[in-house]
Amino acid sequence: MEIFLQQLVNGLTLGSLYALIAVGYTVVYGIVQLINFAHGEVFMIGAFGALATYLLLFQGQTALWILPIMIIGAMIASVGTAVLMERVAYRPLRNAPRLAPLITAIGISVFLQEFVRLFFDKVPGTDFPSAKAKIPFPQIDVVTGSAFHPMEGVTIQRAAIFTVAMLLLSAVGLWWFVNKTKLGRGMQAVSQDPDTARLMGINVDRIIVVAFAVGAALAAIAGVAQGLQITNVNFKMGFIAGLKAFTAAVLGGIGNIQGAVVGGLVLGLAEAFITQYTGMLPDPFGQFGGSSWKDVWAFALLIVILVFRPQGLLGAKVVDRA
Repeated sequence: MEIFLQQLVNGLTLGSLYALIAVGYTVVYGIVQLINFAHGEVFMIGAFGALATYLLLFQGQTALWILPIMIIGAMIASVGTAVLMERVAYRPLRNAPRLAPLITAIGISVFLQEFVRLFFDKVPGTDFPSAKAKIPFPQIDVVTGSAFHPMEGVTIQRAAIFTVAMLLLSAVGLWWFVNKTKLGRGMQAVSQDPDTARLMGINVDRIIVVAFAVGAALAAIAGVAQGLQITNVNFKMGFIAGLKAFTAAVLGGIGNIQGAVVGGLVLGLAEAFITQYTGMLPDPFGQFGGSSWKDVWAFALLIVILVFRPQGLLGAKVVDRA
């Protein structure tokens, strides 16, 4: 029972992280039918934005009130990157064949990784550490520190509680934004029919920028959460996380915001339980368990879902457009 509960905690923590990033994929896809494969790097830049904010303003301090300012710094970095990406790279290709923006997204992904790797420690007027190796992420009072042990054999990290809490708050906030605000209703209209929405007076370009910004803000929160959990950041952290988040979005149903959250949680739980219990099997099957196999099982799950339920667990909310 202790093993089951511990893996449940691990799966929910990991799944919450995937879900925060996956929402960005699904919001953008729901609006412009674009798979933004550079979204993982937006997540990475959010983590580095939070780190830069800390190093510039609060180096050596650990007070809890610093964390909201770090999150704001992360959001500014991620949202700025995503909006610039949309304006410079994606908007000129909006009516191009779908392969063109896909290849562009991959190119942007590599560009952002290399940009951070080469130039993070060369920002004028700063003494930032080199991003060519892992950089320690600041540990903040209350949300990091000694873990909780609700029962023997079960450990809950403080950063894990922060991650799950941020997913819940973000999901509620996004639901309110999409359903109760003018911009949110505009996003729904554009996702259904952008041409008709434009005729009704909706600024479609503005709505698309908002979609990129919302997804980037959630990715920034995920970047801070991961930094707090694993205590370091590096320029490659967005690649696998982005692929896993895309997998989560597909599992839940691409274009479905609730599906992205569910898909992230399902993927995290599946990784935790499969790797744990597979490793407990007798040889030769036991060799397929452990953390080194978690990526294999995650993408195997994606293949199974695509074969038997290609629309995802909750169904893809995609409108056929004439």
